[in-house]
Amino acid sequence: MASRRKGRILAFQTLYSWEVSRRAAGDVLNLSWLEKEKQEAFSPDIADFSRLLAEGTIENIQAVDAMIRSHLVRWDFSRLKRVDLAVLRISVYTLMYQQDIHPSIVIQEAIEICNEFGTDESYRFVNGVLDSIRKTIQEKR
Repeated sequence: MASRRKGRILAFQTLYSWEVSRRAAGDVLNLSWLEKEKQEAFSPDIADFSRLLAEGTIENIQAVDAMIRSHLVRWDFSRLKRVDLAVLRISVYTLMYQQDIHPSIVIQEAIEICNEFGTDESYRFVNGVLDSIRKTIQEKR
């Protein structure tokens, strides 16, 4: 598994932990919620990349969530599964603020994470929302 993928998975897990625990961002960004041996399994590059994604997402959570809300069709934000929400958040943050990463890579990585951690329907839902957001962002640029 590529190190960027591992970093995205760790960022997704960090955001999920933040959402579920309602702990302060600093408490989850330091990865203290992760078992010690798992913390040690990640290289510094992977941990740094995941922190960059998770911290950037949390810092921009209002804009990220507003973008997600505006692209939900016949679906209420509060009904989103927490796994799907965490994947959407890191992906939308990346689409909005990390223009050096091609949107197709962002969406494909989100689908892979959904396939591993979400429900059978997660990847379709996340793919549809992200593709709509991608189009909106591209039109604005």
